[in-house]
Amino acid sequence: MKILGINASPRGSKSQTRKLVQAVLDGASSKGATVELMDLSRLKMEYCNACGICYKTGKCVKRDDLQALYKKILSADGLVMGSPNYFHSVTAQMKTLIDRMADAVHCQLLTGKYTVNIATSGGAGQYKQVIDYLNEIMLNFGSFITGGAGVSARQGIKAFVSAGTMAFKLGETLAYNIKEKKIYVKQSKIFRDNRKYFQDLVKLNKSAWSHEYEYWDKINWK
Repeated sequence: MKILGINASPRGSKSQTRKLVQAVLDGASSKGATVELMDLSRLKMEYCNACGICYKTGKCVKRDDLQALYKKILSADGLVMGSPNYFHSVTAQMKTLIDRMADAVHCQLLTGKYTVNIATSGGAGQYKQVIDYLNEIMLNFGSFITGGAGVSARQGIKAFVSAGTMAFKLGETLAYNIKEKKIYVKQSKIFRDNRKYFQDLVKLNKSAWSHEYEYWDKINWK
């Protein structure tokens, strides 16, 4: 099984978010997973310009580092998404990645994957805003949510150590979920509703979104 960790903090090796993402990967690795960590701040990623070409062709017109990262995301069995809270949301790096994956959400290309979401913040408890946001985003992509962990800088070193322990255990659970193909019943209901919504959206735009229509038609709109 392959698990990809994505760190959206721009602080490199000093990033507390990065350390927690790594803790999840370490937990998954201890259970036999092959893991990899990517720092978004080290990649060249242009903003989405909403041209809609990916809906028509399945390919983005931008030629940057996201192409290789996107392939890694699609080939992974599990994902660890990590971002600090910057003004009540994810960082610009994470938002850029999400915006560039519009074709993936329309076609529900993360179906069958599992995700752990990680966040940190300066203010007490504000990391929860980012975890909630990432949970909703990844559910929209079709990925099961194994869980999330976070910590506030104001809580001090003991809280960070505790969050690291939780993150490691989440990594173990992530590997287990992938191996056992765990089904979360309530999340599955969300997936069914989302698939119907995006299928209807693609049908409505059949002529302009030819790639996405062909994709759904090929799998019999299941």
